[in-house]
Amino acid sequence: MAGLLPILWSTGSGSEVMQRIAVPMIGGMVSSTVLTLVVIPAVYGLGERLTARVIR
Repeated sequence: MAGLLPILWSTGSGSEVMQRIAVPMIGGMVSSTVLTLVVIPAVYGLGERLTARVIR
């Protein structure tokens, strides 16, 4: 992701095209990281609690 930041901030020739490519790539990397580190463990924990209640 750090390699895409210079592309995002560049102002040279052809930079508009590369910026249009870099922005969705950075967004996808950030959203997948948040999904992996926050959302999936939270859903797993909720599932575990629900399973424990059903088993009782």
